[in-house]
Amino acid sequence: MHKSRLPQDIATERFEVISPLLDPNLDKNLFCEKKKELATRYSISYRTISRWFQRYQQDGFKGLIPKSPVPEKTATPAQDNFNEIVDLAIELRRECPTRSVKTIIKILELEGHIAPGTVCRSTLQRHLQKRGYGTKQILRYQHATPAARRFQKSHRGALYQGDIKFGPYLPIGPKGKMQQTYLAAWIDDATRFIVGAKFYANQTTDIIEDSLRMAIMQYGQPGALFVDNGKQYRSKWLMHACAKLGIKLLHAKEYSPESKGKIERFNRTVDSFLAECALQKLRTLDELNAFFSIWLNEKYHKDAHAGLSGMSPETAWRIDTHLIYYPPAEALREAFLHAEERQVDKTGCISFNGSQYEVGMKLIGRKVDVIYDATWTEEVEIHHKDFKPFRARKLAIGENCKGIKEMPEQLKVEVGESRLLTSLRQKAAKAKSIPTAQATSFSSIAEEVHANV
Repeated sequence: MHKSRLPQDIATERFEVISPLLDPNLDKNLFCEKKKELATRYSISYRTISRWFQRYQQDGFKGLIPKSPVPEKTATPAQDNFNEIVDLAIELRRECPTRSVKTIIKILELEGHIAPGTVCRSTLQRHLQKRGYGTKQILRYQHATPAARRFQKSHRGALYQGDIKFGPYLPIGPKGKMQQTYLAAWIDDATRFIVGAKFYANQTTDIIEDSLRMAIMQYGQPGALFVDNGKQYRSKWLMHACAKLGIKLLHAKEYSPESKGKIERFNRTVDSFLAECALQKLRTLDELNAFFSIWLNEKYHKDAHAGLSGMSPETAWRIDTHLIYYPPAEALREAFLHAEERQVDKTGCISFNGSQYEVGMKLIGRKVDVIYDATWTEEVEIHHKDFKPFRARKLAIGENCKGIKEMPEQLKVEVGESRLLTSLRQKAAKAKSIPTAQATSFSSIAEEVHANV
């Protein structure tokens, strides 16, 4: 005979299960994830937890009290060999993790291990979950990826982690329209020191280039970069730049943000700065970056960091004796150059980045390689296999369009006279020098015949 439990005890147990859902900071997505987590932890269905939570919202603690006494679950089932039945069910579940409990019972009945109708589906399911072989439990192991182990480089400059974070909206769009901003940041893995971080008005590859260049110029070249799989970090430019500088480019596995835990943790810390910015009512991107620089240098870098045993990132960076390598300026400039192909039009100009560049009449109709620095496009370098590289500046439009275009050297030819007219003149002279036969005059013949008559 089952031993009854008090309704108040049952309500208390149910309240302990749903209590994490009462957190007012949970949004809709986190709320659903929390219910799934509780369902797995307590081996209770998702719908049951939802029902308990709804009853608690409607009637409070009284809504969790069962309407009729609930017998206490005992570990001894009705059948004497139930543990052996559970072992057989586990074996069937391991053979096919997606096999339902209903199917497992059917197989056990067909094989003669149990009589039809003697094992309840919910009972067997509860014992499978208790043993760790519930459907979700075993599928979690089947599809699990290798755990991201915690790591930390031994010295500064060995690895920079990079990421892009959504920033606040500012009235920086056309006609003062609110526009999203983006934070591109790089953190040193060993010291948690932010070597480069800035807010931008877009999230193109250019912001990765600008922030990385700033990081290398100020704090040196890293041995490797660790980034996610966003298109900004998969660009050909970044791969070529890292190859030229000798930097290893490492990408995290897909759907594993925990592998970049340090930069992800910094992004959450930035949320406190953004909360203060909301009170400041900033209007421009320069104001946002100015306050961010102050917050970064005066607060984040100076605050004690739990991952550094209470040491601040600034102190950890300064006491690290590992030498920092700064690449030569020319090598850094070449590494950050871009290359695109353009065709020269009939005016000797190319259209590039929304502007016209005059490259000369000698390249009309030809395709040229435009080598440029994304941070400085007033001047570009033109490359063609038949000519030495040269620089071209933006076309300056004057007050009038009159101008003399110099003929390319390969098209210049010294011309004394027209070869067509000369040939015609020679032909005419030759024709005059040849005597022509006397033409027959029919009128004179007629006069002579008339005279003779």
